[in-house]
Amino acid sequence: MKRRVILIVLDSVGIGHAPDAACYHDEKANTLANVAEAMGGLHVPHLASLGLGEIFPLYGVRSDTIVGAYGHMIPQSAGKDTTNGHMEFVGVTLHDPLPTYPEGFPDVIVKEFQKRIGREILGNKPASGTEILKELGDLHVQTGKPIVYTSADSVFQIAAHESVIPLSELYAMCEVARTILTGPHAVGRVIARPFTGEMGNYTRTANRRDYSRDFGETQLTDLEKYHIPVYAIGKIEDIYGGHGITNAVHTKNNEDGVDQTLCVMRSADSPCLIFTNLVDFDMLYGHRNDPLGFGRAVEAFDRRLPELLEAMLPDDLLIITADHGCDPTTESTDHSREAVPLLIYHKGMRKGHPVGRRLTFADVGATFAAWFGVPARAGKNALSGVDVL
Repeated sequence: MKRRVILIVLDSVGIGHAPDAACYHDEKANTLANVAEAMGGLHVPHLASLGLGEIFPLYGVRSDTIVGAYGHMIPQSAGKDTTNGHMEFVGVTLHDPLPTYPEGFPDVIVKEFQKRIGREILGNKPASGTEILKELGDLHVQTGKPIVYTSADSVFQIAAHESVIPLSELYAMCEVARTILTGPHAVGRVIARPFTGEMGNYTRTANRRDYSRDFGETQLTDLEKYHIPVYAIGKIEDIYGGHGITNAVHTKNNEDGVDQTLCVMRSADSPCLIFTNLVDFDMLYGHRNDPLGFGRAVEAFDRRLPELLEAMLPDDLLIITADHGCDPTTESTDHSREAVPLLIYHKGMRKGHPVGRRLTFADVGATFAAWFGVPARAGKNALSGVDVL
């Protein structure tokens, strides 16, 4: 078997509110459609040729010739965070909501954390990552106290200036937090948020690290049992806590993520899964309510797509999707409860294949499992009945 799968997650690139969006106050969310409107039309001819504009009407997105399978997936996990989406991809549906802290973390957590790191903290409240730096960045630099904050998602985030708290110490703090946050307080992720800069002009760096909760076996660990390597690019290794990951490389931005994906595609033997997360859409634009920046980032990825298609081997399968939404045109700066696009391409395809409304993100894992000829943990193969060759 010489088959490979290239799975690319466009972080937060949702395509319309999910059926239960009202439960999350996200009825108005449609990341791609609203971004396209804000742009006065989205210019993504290569994504359009894979069927993106056939999933949902998007201003400026159309193609007369569609080659590939296209559809959309509905989330089943409770929540709208990276953890929820990515775990569902690999067959783990989180039916119970992960703990969130709209009033900040309880004293029992904060006191134990401060005791074990030997420092007091600042913050301890939900906040935008950029706004919390504006509010507390100067005080952090003056006092050396790390900034702890959360969001609408199940996260414990620690921000620190790289010249005040070295990266090694910041990462150690995150490991301490991860050991504390268990049981009813087992958040989805502890996140290191290092930043640099001067007073009034702080910038988060690419040295972010995520420390994920362990959810047990997944479709990735299943591949490991069948000796199928998994190459993780971007924050994939962190999201899965390294479980089921063979090799990993962290990236600086979307461009670097595509570069690293191409590098692995040109060197990795078959069979293997090349699993990439491109985070700029979410981190730089979605959470900052910047629809124009978001749209330009989608267009930039589209310009790189021909390189990925050209690097594909005859038996490669390309899957492009997203893990949730983060509509930058709504009042909220948080993730949005959305369906996500599903685009699948193989060089043997000769026409477009609508695969419709998929009832779970787990169809991603089921599809690549079927491509490798291994049992699926959950979901259904989206290519079942599709003429691939």
